Amino acid sequence: MNLKLYVGNLPFGASEEDLRKLFAEAGAVQSVKIVTDSYSGRSRGFGFVEMASQAEAEKAISLVNGKTFMDRALIVSEAKPQKKRDGEFKGRRDSNR
Repeated sequence: MNLKLYVGNLPFGASEEDLRKLFAEAGAVQSVKIVTDSYSGRSRGFGFVEMASQAEAEKAISLVNGKTFMDRALIVSEAKPQKKRDGEFKGRRDSNR
């Protein structure tokens, strides 16, 4: 099992420190990252928490998954590996304008 956890359905007002405190109930938290929009800087509603051990990661999933946090039910699962991107922007079809 991966030690990195995906945390979804985050309230937009939640901070990384809020998540650290919440997951500390399950064990030692190595890192916390809330993903933000690159233009507005606003939370995208999900993030990642890395736990110190596999046992603590499993405990965190069982404790926090489905738990109501700031009026939202959190979704916690094992994080999937990030897909590699080719770096090419494919936004517009007609680039001659």
